[in-house]
Amino acid sequence: MKVIAFLKKEIVLTVALALAVVSSFFVLPDKEYLGYIDFRTLAILFCLMAVMAGLQKSGVFSYVAEKLLQKVKHIRMAVFILIALCFFSSMLITNDVALITFVPFSFIVLSLIGAESLVVPVVVMQTIAANLGSMLTPIGNPQNLYLYGKAGLGLGQFVGLMLPYAAASFVLLAVWCLCFGYKGEKTVSYMPQNKVDLSKSKVQLVVYGLLFAVSLLTVAHVIDWGIALAVTLIVVLIMDKAVLKDVDYALLMTFVGFFIFIGNMGRIPAFNALLGRIIEGREVLTAVVCSQFMSNVPAALLLSGFTPRCDLLLIGTNLGGLGTIIASMASLISFKYIGRDYKHLRGRYMLCFTAANLIFLAALLSMWLLLP
Repeated sequence: MKVIAFLKKEIVLTVALALAVVSSFFVLPDKEYLGYIDFRTLAILFCLMAVMAGLQKSGVFSYVAEKLLQKVKHIRMAVFILIALCFFSSMLITNDVALITFVPFSFIVLSLIGAESLVVPVVVMQTIAANLGSMLTPIGNPQNLYLYGKAGLGLGQFVGLMLPYAAASFVLLAVWCLCFGYKGEKTVSYMPQNKVDLSKSKVQLVVYGLLFAVSLLTVAHVIDWGIALAVTLIVVLIMDKAVLKDVDYALLMTFVGFFIFIGNMGRIPAFNALLGRIIEGREVLTAVVCSQFMSNVPAALLLSGFTPRCDLLLIGTNLGGLGTIIASMASLISFKYIGRDYKHLRGRYMLCFTAANLIFLAALLSMWLLLP
């Protein structure tokens, strides 16, 4: 029963495993199966998730946010900082961790400054900000890490490819904050209820900071992924093995499931040729559309097996994270928090979320069409 409940909760993982199993009837398991799996991507993902769990546990993210908010004088500025925190932090700590950290934090802040009525628009924009800010770096989200390695791009090339869209996204978010109407713009003073004390976690901060540097060097192909995995696992087991419970193993298994499915489908000539014809010349739009129904991580994994243009898939899957609530699985994190703390606002949240996402998606797709 526990297994069934888990699979119901992890729908994307269930689909990935089902596709892997079904495809294995068309291509029977053999020694080539092992070659399907990108162990380097899985190892780096594991390392990053473990390190981020450790850093989040130390309270460093909340500490930085509180220091910024203590300088706030107006509600409009508080809103801007809450959104900017998600946008910029997602580039390094991933969109998932940014939302896990700052959405609940925003509930507290908005309540303390008397702006709890802004929960829906602020969380909607935080979600958009996390999904769009994360597009700028290879470690910002799982599909970036995978496609970055598969495309063979250098770090400068990657950033150069995504910078126009990330910059435009920040401008759009800033414009929203400027135009955002709050009746009676009043002076506020934010004082945290429980101040974060980092003095007790200095050792953890240093250790996890070094492990984060190891992960970055692994992404840049300076350190072998096997060494990085071994070092991270040993250090975390020594420091705080409880951190390993916070690793998203369902995401790792989702990758494995899709690796097997894609590998098998690639060995079926008719399917390979059909999907290749559909994608060719339409990589960005195909990625955007697929992301709306299966989310952008599975879309990246699936489509990458049938086109060499992983650079275009990077654009498509990152822009495709906008749209439906499942276009980016990170978006479900915010919705879960709203459902937990503000059940009566779920309907309003969905309407606001969908409208805002479609507006941002239309704007960025228009930009893509205009760029050479």
